[in-house]
Amino acid sequence: MSLPIVSLSQGIHVMHLFFRIDRFRWAQLTPTQSAEALKRLSAVCAANPGPAQPRVMVFANVGGKADIAVVLFAAQLQHLSSLQREVERAFPPGTLVPVYSYLSVTELPEYVTTEEDLRRMLQHGERKLEPGTPEFESALTAARQKNAEYQHYRLNPELLDWPILCFYPMNKKRDGADNWYSLDFETRKKLMGGHARTGRKYAGKISQLITGSAGLDDWEWGVTLMAERLDDVKSIVYEMRFDEVSARYGEFGPFYINLRLSPADLWTHLGLD
Repeated sequence: MSLPIVSLSQGIHVMHLFFRIDRFRWAQLTPTQSAEALKRLSAVCAANPGPAQPRVMVFANVGGKADIAVVLFAAQLQHLSSLQREVERAFPPGTLVPVYSYLSVTELPEYVTTEEDLRRMLQHGERKLEPGTPEFESALTAARQKNAEYQHYRLNPELLDWPILCFYPMNKKRDGADNWYSLDFETRKKLMGGHARTGRKYAGKISQLITGSAGLDDWEWGVTLMAERLDDVKSIVYEMRFDEVSARYGEFGPFYINLRLSPADLWTHLGLD
């Protein structure tokens, strides 16, 4: 059977999957069956290593909401679906129980920095450079390059392979006076600018991916945070709650904390061998 080819105009598809192991069924497997399942999952991961798409990342969930978390990246929707089925088929029938899934796509923010924004920041920001001067033109060229790189990696992410992954979905409120979508563009852009400044304080500590899911899943965005320390995850989420964009307009779904593991280490950690 040939699946239809479905691509985005820009960006890639992302899927977060959470599973529980049916321990009763697993206990009935032979050591050979367990080893074969590990071999199949390892092969899927090895064939899709990243750092860009296609990529399959596996994790152990911490906290009891699931046992296993998997994050998939693919340029085409049918490829993403095939990767999902490959992961599921790696496990013996009935042993892998879906707990939660989230489908989203990478996208540029509506409030992406424009050429006018770059010029204004150079002229009226901290550096206060004069347009037309060699210093201004040099700084503008550098700012354009940095902005282009930001847009490229926002659409084609290469998440750092750090040990902690935090995932949660979120919405913007549509509640009476607190309706994000009734605000004009400039007000929304200003609020998101302050939110972004808070996030930049965690550069080097948090690798962040925001994916869009309006019309694709039950929430509007998925937030993926990679970190080396759990307190950095706690701190960025807590501090951002004080930004008006979150304090007044943000709604948050369940949080999933996960440890990045190889399939072999996942087997040992979960006692599947």
